[in-house]
Amino acid sequence: VFKIKAVQLAGKLLPAFNTPTGIPWAMVNLKSGVGRNWGWASAGSSILAEFGTLHMEFVHLSYLTGDPVYYNKVMHIRKLLQKMDRPNGLYPNYLNPRTGRWGQHHTSVGGLGDSFYEYLLKAWLMSDKMDTEARKMYDDAIEAIEKHLIRKSNGGLTFIGEWKNGHLERKMGHLTCFAGGMFALGADGSRDDKAGHYLQLGAEIAHTCHESYDRTTLKLGPEAFKFDGGVEAVAVRQNEKYYILRPEVIETYWYMWRFTHDPKYRQWGWEATQAIDKYCRVSGGFSGVKDVYSSSPTYDDVQQSFFLAETLKYLYLLFSNDDLLPLDNWVFNTEAHPLPVL
Repeated sequence: VFKIKAVQLAGKLLPAFNTPTGIPWAMVNLKSGVGRNWGWASAGSSILAEFGTLHMEFVHLSYLTGDPVYYNKVMHIRKLLQKMDRPNGLYPNYLNPRTGRWGQHHTSVGGLGDSFYEYLLKAWLMSDKMDTEARKMYDDAIEAIEKHLIRKSNGGLTFIGEWKNGHLERKMGHLTCFAGGMFALGADGSRDDKAGHYLQLGAEIAHTCHESYDRTTLKLGPEAFKFDGGVEAVAVRQNEKYYILRPEVIETYWYMWRFTHDPKYRQWGWEATQAIDKYCRVSGGFSGVKDVYSSSPTYDDVQQSFFLAETLKYLYLLFSNDDLLPLDNWVFNTEAHPLPVL
């Protein structure tokens, strides 16, 4: 029954790929099959993290059904990206599906970019490490990220900035905190025997993201935090001080725990659990809060779907044994749904 539903849904999504380049539209009308892009996205562009975060699901669907159409759609996207010139070896967040040219050269490992990089690594893992093309693209990408986006603050915190308007913005989003776990997950099998280096990098990102939580009143992390002047790992603008039950920091704690078994990751996870229970629990479930630096926070009255799918799942796994969903057999998609290694 679920396979039938998956095929029906995929069939409704396929018209989104009917563009001159094969890069799909962001949205598709399920009745008419007409696709379009977000108005705000760089002159009608598609978004890297959207069209680059289909690979695992579509490949798995081809495996389940024996129909190569889904696999072919996502491999076409990969081949096109491989051929393109990349500024500084980085993938910009916007690509025009009509012209096949990059939009504005904004690069991020946070929102708009994040899960594209994650899926390169996970395509390799999901293929039982046979998809070496995906691994090479991942290795090339993280080398460019490390060279151009990763910096150390004056206070010694490693952070991942964003490339915008020709310079590095010294700001890191909560979404970017997933990358600590990604670096740890990709350590084994990395180029030039740099496994230790990438595990260490994952630990440094985890530490920075923990600091963003620890430096708030509620011990919950803000949406984005700066590394400017005297301010480090702290949100400056009011519209970046909210916490909406996001999972990325917990996700990194879990991966770091699985690979190192350092008890501090469970300790940090427990701190976050207690803070969520204390400040986010409401009569009908859990709510985001508008200001993590306020001692009397106000609720946003929304329980995001990723709170159950990811935040609580990663916390549960953090305090479970390694034989529950072992990473040799399972790969998590970007919403923490496990897919089997084939």
